[in-house]
Amino acid sequence: MIKDFKAFILRGNVVDLAVGVIIGAAFGAIVKSLVEDVMMPPLGLATGGIDFANKFIVLKEGAKAAAPYASIAEAKASGAVTMNYGLFINQLVSFLIIAACVFLVVRMVSRLQRPAPAGPPTTKGCGFCATQIPIAATRCPNCTSQL
Repeated sequence: MIKDFKAFILRGNVVDLAVGVIIGAAFGAIVKSLVEDVMMPPLGLATGGIDFANKFIVLKEGAKAAAPYASIAEAKASGAVTMNYGLFINQLVSFLIIAACVFLVVRMVSRLQRPAPAGPPTTKGCGFCATQIPIAATRCPNCTSQL
């Protein structure tokens, strides 16, 4: 049983999948930082200083403190029910960046995997016996007809 498990784990597909998941998780952290730390602050400035990470709508006030809540954490601490549309916007921007990056990677890989263009043909068909013969041939080696 251990031998079968070892054979399963060492197959190329499983190792490739594991590497892909690890790289994907690391890439997700990079994109999250790019969105939250690099893209959202200028977007917030462009929209009048809005911090999207803290944008929410209170659906039901909490029992501990009355609205308005200064942050999502404060609303959650008081037991309020909130719709966090700012966090959704952050996740949407993250998704779009990841989708664009994946598109570019897939496009690059497909370019690298294209077969080399075929060169000029080196054979031609004999008009009499339909076998393939070299282009420079003047007589078919199979049926001995003049070409």
